[in-house]
Amino acid sequence: MRRPTIYLQILALAACVAVLTSQLVVYAQEPDEEEDVRLPNGKFQKDEILKLDHKQNLEDAGRLLDLAQSLKAQLETGGYRVVSAKSIKSTEEIEQLAKRIRNRLRRY
Repeated sequence: MRRPTIYLQILALAACVAVLTSQLVVYAQEPDEEEDVRLPNGKFQKDEILKLDHKQNLEDAGRLLDLAQSLKAQLETGGYRVVSAKSIKSTEEIEQLAKRIRNRLRRY
């Protein structure tokens, strides 16, 4: 009575191994990277996108720095019990800029 149970377990294990190895073969056949597309000017599209993202990140980082400095000045002049609507709006814009930069950096 014990032998059929062992044989069923071995058969189930063999089936699992077969399924897993077939999945590994499917993943191995898929290409890792898409081919680089060349633009009409001869440059690679991916390089141009990276350059544009870098330029936008620098602009956003500069804007982020300006907003942070103005927020600091607003908080210093406002006092510890006063929070202006402008300060809150500045923090929201800072958050949006930071998210935009982070998303661009995560893309590649």
